[in-house]
Amino acid sequence: MIIQVSNKDQLNICLEIIRKSFFTVAEEFGLTESNCPSHTAFMTLDKLEKQFDGNRAMFLFYQDAVPVGYFSLAKCNDNEWELNNLAVLPDYRNSGYGKEMVELAVATVKSYGGNKISIGIIEENVKLKDWYLKLGFNHISTRKFEHLPFTVGIMEMNV
Repeated sequence: MIIQVSNKDQLNICLEIIRKSFFTVAEEFGLTESNCPSHTAFMTLDKLEKQFDGNRAMFLFYQDAVPVGYFSLAKCNDNEWELNNLAVLPDYRNSGYGKEMVELAVATVKSYGGNKISIGIIEENVKLKDWYLKLGFNHISTRKFEHLPFTVGIMEMNV
């Protein structure tokens, strides 16, 4: 079951899922608060509250009443939305939950009148990149940011 986050009281649950899920990525790529403080594994409640206050659509995924996944959608323009922080707790991965959340993101963007979803990933994360490709995303470009110790891959999907 997926529910939309409707109040700030739910943000602590979201933050816990985000940090635990992205920490495995940080470990895999050697990211720390020192060399990459802006990585999602080190997100603060303050940052998440700002996203909530900025009208970002946020969703929690529950399995048997246990919150195990999270994602958000940010409006870029009338047609395009950005999928952010798609996260599944490590113990619940490879169960199809991520795919279900992407499918809900697609349906949500369509219901909002959008026709494109974009996402930024760690380009060097080949497994994740391949997963998004299988779901119908296309690899569009890469960008290198001075403050990040990795390359950002930009992917998008027409919905």
